[in-house]
Formats: sequence, C-alpha cells, structure tokens
Amino acid sequence: MVKFEKEGHRIILGDALDILTREIANRSIDLIFADPPYNIGKNFMDLPAKWDSDESYLNWCYKWLELCIKKLKSNGSMYVMTATRHMPYFDLFLRDKVTILSRIVWFYDSSGVQAKNYFGSLYEPILHCVKDKNGYTFNSEAISVEAKTGAVRNLIDYRKSIPTVYNSKKVPGNVWQIPRVRFRMAKYENHPTQKPTALLERIIKASSNEGDIVLDPFSGTFTTSFVAKQLKRESIGIEMQEEYVKIGLRRLRIMSEYNGLPLQKERMSFERPKDKGQITLNLVED
Repeated sequence: MVKFEKEGHRIILGDALDILTREIANRSIDLIFADPPYNIGKNFMDLPAKWDSDESYLNWCYKWLELCIKKLKSNGSMYVMTATRHMPYFDLFLRDKVTILSRIVWFYDSSGVQAKNYFGSLYEPILHCVKDKNGYTFNSEAISVEAKTGAVRNLIDYRKSIPTVYNSKKVPGNVWQIPRVRFRMAKYENHPTQKPTALLERIIKASSNEGDIVLDPFSGTFTTSFVAKQLKRESIGIEMQEEYVKIGLRRLRIMSEYNGLPLQKERMSFERPKDKGQITLNLVED
C-alpha cells in the first residue's frame, strides 16, 4: 500500500478490501461511488477482471459493500454500479441494509452494432442508496434540467388553484442519457471502462456539499476524484493498478513526476504521427 495526498485529495495504491478495512474510518464518508470490475472479462492492464464463478464474484462484492456501508456517515449516500446480470443480487443484498432510493438506468447510444443474434445492452444500472431515508443530502436545484413539457411552450397548468405556467426545471428522472467516453475523445484515458465526467458531476452535485468527503474504492481513471476536486469536495481514491494511479496523480495534479519520470497523458495510436509531415492533435481535458 502506498499513499499520496495533496490539498484534501488522497490516492491510495492497494487492494480495496484491505484499505477499506484498515485505512478508512467508520462513519467518515459523505458519499461513495463504487464502480467495481463487472466480472465480464475486460482487461485492466495486466489484470483480467474475471472470477472463477459468479458466486465467487458476488461474495467478493458483498464484502466491500458491507465495508462501504460502515464507512458512510449516518446521512451518507452511496451509488453502486455493476453488470446488468449482477445488479439484482446487489439489490437484494443491499435492500435490508440501506434504503434504495432510486434504481437508475444510465443509457447511452452506440456507434456500432451491439449484437446480431440478441438485443444488445445500451445501458448500465446504478443503485442510489442512503443510510437514513429521513436524513440525507439531495441538492435538487444543483442538478435540475430543462423540462421537456409544457414549460417550453409556456403552457398553463390549470390543475393548480391559481393557474400558472409549468415549471421550466425539474429533477432528472431515473433514466440518464449521458454519452460514454469514446476512444477518440480528448478526455479519453487508457482504461476500458472510463466513466464520463457528466455522470459523476450529477451524482456529486446531488448527494454531497462543498467540503464533503467523496470515496471511490475502484478509482480507475480517477474521474470521481477529478470531479470532486472541481466541485470543491475532498476525495479518497483507491486503485490497485499502479498505471491507473499515475493517471490519478496527474489528473489531480498531486505529482508531476513518478519514480523520476514525468507524468504525461499517454498518446493514443491516432495521435501518433505516421510520418514527419503529419500533424499531431493536441487533445485537452474538458
């Protein structure tokens, strides 16, 4: 285990179960976003995320879910992701331990064919859980979106005692259409399951306040910590792959060098010049 910290943002290199047990105090975290490996065989650097069986995967998940619940403050919130086929087990496991407020569908379009012989998946499920259903953070105004109803056309709502124009803003429903991070995007990092900043912005704005502590036990490209810093929250990011930790150190500007080498965004194949006359794209994080 190796720890890095700067200005309220902590990155820990190591195993999530071990770090949650030994390093994170109980009832100390305001918001947790957990996006573990899905057990569908994607490769994370040199570590294929595939367990021997669904049972062994779920038993591992239940351990860190229990730990995450312990780490939440009494008014804390937790958002949990996993593969569609595993989410029912997460739901059943969690519903007696926390209150599941929302079952969210993160929907995205696809640029290619998903499947030919069955209906391919175009979404990922997210559970929004709280410890206390009568006392938790939810900043509805911070995440309001334009209502696609009569508000746009200035229609009058005659159901009210005093007829008024429909509200132009509303809290998003539980189907979120947010584009994925694609290979040729400027924000793309070398990771197979990078989550978009827009997804984390909605979650962090809704379920935390400035100065709160946001924890991501499977940080990957450290988008959670990156957004938390932008929104003036503190963060703790846990990651067991050293190459991904380097991404976090760079994105959060905790270090500019690692083991004597500069931390620079890896250039993708489409950015590398094929000959001396080719222009290289200068991609910038948004």
